[in-house]
Amino acid sequence: MLRTTLLALCLAALSLATVVADETPAAAAPKNRPLVEIMTSLGTIRAELFADQAPTSVATFLGLADGTHAWKDAAGSEQRKPFYDGLTFHRVIPGFMIQGGCPQGTGSGGPGFAFADEINADSLGLDRALVLQGDQMNPQCAYMGQQFGQVIVRPRLEAKGITAATPPEQAQAALQTIMPDLQKVTLKQFYEGLGYRYDAALPASQAPVTGVLAMANSGPNTNGSQFFINLGDTAHLTGKHTVFGRVIAGMDVAQAIGAVPRGDSDRPTKPVIIVSIRRVAEDGAAAPAPASPTTTKPANP
Repeated sequence: MLRTTLLALCLAALSLATVVADETPAAAAPKNRPLVEIMTSLGTIRAELFADQAPTSVATFLGLADGTHAWKDAAGSEQRKPFYDGLTFHRVIPGFMIQGGCPQGTGSGGPGFAFADEINADSLGLDRALVLQGDQMNPQCAYMGQQFGQVIVRPRLEAKGITAATPPEQAQAALQTIMPDLQKVTLKQFYEGLGYRYDAALPASQAPVTGVLAMANSGPNTNGSQFFINLGDTAHLTGKHTVFGRVIAGMDVAQAIGAVPRGDSDRPTKPVIIVSIRRVAEDGAAAPAPASPTTTKPANP
């Protein structure tokens, strides 16, 4: 059954000219894990940030939050003021996540720049987990059959001279010969084929479990200002989003945000406002503003 599905996906891909390319207990935060309070119209969420695991993500998030990191408004003018104040959680899905940080409130906006992912794939086991498990795809990527066909199976079939015009029997025979190779492909190799790049020199990355903060993106290395808080475990997002913090208090607030009435595109029918995001000391007092983060290359328009 799996072979038939893979063959169908690959033959379809071969006919294309191009491929178009989701509350932990509170504890004292380590020195390299700053604390922040996310004040919302429904209450306050406190989180610790993993500056050890994702230094650029944390520095950028803090810099945007307090206005020390420059960003561009819709007119292209550079701004240095708190970016998140007054924005909304524009996408909320119960049991999955709440997402905010878009200046347009639609999920399509950002700060006028993008920066790279910070993920140690090996620490997450992606270098050992196989895409194919018997006759099934790994649950972490079961919804990605078409992409697997395009970036992994298709090149191997093309190397054997298989095209969209190849008779099905011949294509099936070729697929049988490459199955032993396909059975060895890891999730890391698959995701790298999609454009993701990993850094084994980083400390171990946190898996995307309930309560983590992670960067929202539109693909590899497209991080900006949008982030989400997991309301449940999301194994299928492992290796695809930089996890940069976790909720240590106020998870009930995050869950309440996820439960508000929604309209189109999972947007709350009554806006849930991000009043402010500020760094705080362990005693709850406002912490000194962090140094400006390393400048990152702007995203292409």
